[in-house]
Amino acid sequence: MPLYTYKAIDADGKSVLGRTEAVNPFDLEQRLLRMGLDLVYGAPAGDAAKLIGGTRVSRQDLINFCFHLEQLANAGVPVVEGLTDLRESAENRRFREIISGLLEAIEGGKNLSQALAEYPEVFSKVFVSLVRSGEQTGRLAEVLKSLTESLKWEDELAAQTKKLIMYPAFVGSIVLLVTFFLMIYLVPQMTGFIRNMGQDIPLQTRILMVVSNFCIDYWWAVLAAPFVAWFGLKYAARTNPAVAYALDRYKISMPLIGPIMKRIVLSRFASSFAMMYSSGITVLDAIRSCEEIVGNRPVEQALRGAGQQIAEGKNLTVAFQDAGLFPPLVIRMLRIGENTGGLDTALLNVSYFYNREVREAIGRLQAMIEPLLTVVLGAILGWVMLAVLGPVYDTISKMKF
Repeated sequence: MPLYTYKAIDADGKSVLGRTEAVNPFDLEQRLLRMGLDLVYGAPAGDAAKLIGGTRVSRQDLINFCFHLEQLANAGVPVVEGLTDLRESAENRRFREIISGLLEAIEGGKNLSQALAEYPEVFSKVFVSLVRSGEQTGRLAEVLKSLTESLKWEDELAAQTKKLIMYPAFVGSIVLLVTFFLMIYLVPQMTGFIRNMGQDIPLQTRILMVVSNFCIDYWWAVLAAPFVAWFGLKYAARTNPAVAYALDRYKISMPLIGPIMKRIVLSRFASSFAMMYSSGITVLDAIRSCEEIVGNRPVEQALRGAGQQIAEGKNLTVAFQDAGLFPPLVIRMLRIGENTGGLDTALLNVSYFYNREVREAIGRLQAMIEPLLTVVLGAILGWVMLAVLGPVYDTISKMKF
């Protein structure tokens, strides 16, 4: 029978979210009635997000989830009681209902990792694998602490990436808007005066007139072009794997920003790999999980190739060296980690090193972008002034007083 996710109301009027098997929606309703629940919504398990609205479970919600469970696990509080306390304190309505579903699954005989696996839209495969490893080794509290630190790091990394992209985009947009204003409003007034002087118009002035006329006649196309290009690339990347791969490769090889983006991806890999390895997950399983979370297809392909070589008998260092994408620092740390048996510590050192480099590189880039864009804007204004005032100056210099 298919698995249904449902939202129902109990006898006390409280909202309940859960999952159960049923033949069809009518059978689901009858089963819930026998449990003393009134069905509100019901859908196949894959459509769970539709039942609980558009409220998104944020990374901060997951950080609080892991932190509270880790504290309660250290205090010896059972998982069910910890989840009950967490459900009462959760502010996010969707997350509160998901915790209710977790409680129902655990009370039905499943362990925590199995219950988490029923919500892949919230808890990733890596998250579930780490919790399962913690349950099997009796180190659940340590795993939850590692997950808390990892999620905090991901949150900081996301903020740095956003900072890296948004600032140049904002300042660049201001420069483009100023240029567009000059072409639409100021240049036509000045070029009209130049035409009335009746003399030969220089080449740079004619080019400026052509650009200005194009902006006036096709202003809608000029304004729409960035959005069309953005959504067109997104659609092409979603429908064509070759385009998606090329875009991801360009992200880590473009001037200025590319090296920083590559460090961010490698830092994410090193941190996640170290956390999984220290939790007892095998090297091959950790690499396969990292393929899903690095967020860059060339790096993902390199990891897949390294995993295949390790499965064929090569050691970790040689496999990553043959991939040709990882810098000497990563290779050196992997070699040290293999030789000393402290692979997780070595990879955490890689992550720390790259995190520091990313912060410093973003700071340097921001310090460079402002004067660079000022120079670009100055060059555009200089070209406009030269093209407009040059003919006026020539006319005045030819006058005889």
